[in-house]
Amino acid sequence: MALRPVLVNIKALDDSAVGRFWAEALGWSVAGEGAGATAAKPAGFDWLDPVGVCVDVIAVPEPKTATKNRVHLDLATTSAAHQAELVARLRALGATPVDLGQGDVPWTVLADPEGNEFCVLEPRETHRDTGPIAVVVVDCADPRAMGRFWGEAVDWTLHEVTDDHALLRSARGVGPYLEFFRAPGGKTVPDRVHLDLLPYPGDDKEAEVARLRALGATDLDVGQGDVPWTCLADPEGHEFCVLALP
Repeated sequence: MALRPVLVNIKALDDSAVGRFWAEALGWSVAGEGAGATAAKPAGFDWLDPVGVCVDVIAVPEPKTATKNRVHLDLATTSAAHQAELVARLRALGATPVDLGQGDVPWTVLADPEGNEFCVLEPRETHRDTGPIAVVVVDCADPRAMGRFWGEAVDWTLHEVTDDHALLRSARGVGPYLEFFRAPGGKTVPDRVHLDLLPYPGDDKEAEVARLRALGATDLDVGQGDVPWTCLADPEGHEFCVLALP
């Protein structure tokens, strides 16, 4: 039994506008626009057998607070020229520069049109085959503990773990990395960005949820009502969902 990350779920006041931004930003297509949900997917993406992750933007009535998101995306580039071109293109699409006190760093920090922070990384050899999303980064207090939980929760391989970060990636060696990065401060507001996980065909979703609870996940009520997915939180309170197979 195992689970796979399949969606990066982003909340937005205007799901269509933010979904279109991320589709343009990543060079993907818009899918399922309307009814409060807009997806951005690469060509040929099969959510039942995902390679990497796609982005799903969900409409909510609350705007983002001034608090920095504890989950964000790092985008890959292939050269210094590509990085500069991508930053310029993203700003033309509506991204804005963000100062988080990062100082003089080789990456560029931006926010999407509703303020969700993300980074455009300088070219790195380790990201040459990830696709446009290099890393899904999760701020945390204890990367070692997060590495243990998430290493058991999903079928991705734990590549590296230190006191400062834990790094996972699909065992297929494709798609983005998932990084748990030690950051100051604790979680104070609901996550604006979270991961959605998917069971394998033939696996029992409720058994998977029970397994996650045994690992330290807790049930989460965000007013979702009677829905086919299950909302949980990891041991540091980061929300995530376990989706149901059709």
